Amino acid sequence: RLYGLVDDKIITKSLCAEIAVPVPQTYAVINRFGAFKALAATIGQREEFVVKPARGSAGRGILIIVGRDGGNFRTANGDTIRLDDLQYHVSTTLSGLYSLGGRPDRVLVEERIVLHSAFENLAVGGTPDVRIIVFRGEPAMAMLRLPTKASRGRANLHQGAAAAGIDLDSGKTFGGLCCNRATTFHPDTGAAIDGVSIPCWSRMLEIAGSISRAVKMGYLGVDIVLDDNHGPLLLEANARPG
Repeated sequence: RLYGLVDDKIITKSLCAEIAVPVPQTYAVINRFGAFKALAATIGQREEFVVKPARGSAGRGILIIVGRDGGNFRTANGDTIRLDDLQYHVSTTLSGLYSLGGRPDRVLVEERIVLHSAFENLAVGGTPDVRIIVFRGEPAMAMLRLPTKASRGRANLHQGAAAAGIDLDSGKTFGGLCCNRATTFHPDTGAAIDGVSIPCWSRMLEIAGSISRAVKMGYLGVDIVLDDNHGPLLLEANARPG
């Protein structure tokens, strides 16, 4: 009965506003097919933004725009898409292509995270995040997830991202994994992924605990990103963390 609080990112962000947990800024919410036709006006002259399904999972349906080439948009993985491609993506998202259970969905247009300088050589085409598993209100384990070329900029392990465990006391990474194989280096940059000190670690633990207590779930995955301008921001919470 509590899954709905974290399955819908819009509901989660509303809850975060109540408990003073920082999140990326929302530019717009598109909830009907008629609204997506005004997408150009919604975006305005923004060079960077993220389009994501409200009820998506495993990174599916997230489109990261990092710049413009004339009237076209440049994605995080280097592709160039037109406005009508973006409208089509929004349309299919509203139809439920990426949502849990395939149900009709809503679309979030929000602020793009600025890569923190501490992770400059540890990610390719996207933004790393920290997943903290919270059990009965207390952080139990955590990992740093790192986008790669194979994952097309997404920080999802099953899509090819790399990851390293995080020691809860020190906030330092140890070990490493990519494509089900142990590694201590990022597969694309060659940078070491173990022994990395996570900035603002204590604040991340506070955010994970706060959202866990607010949703009152005994087992929760909390995904936090580190923005170079705003510091730690809650990306989403997961009722079924793998």
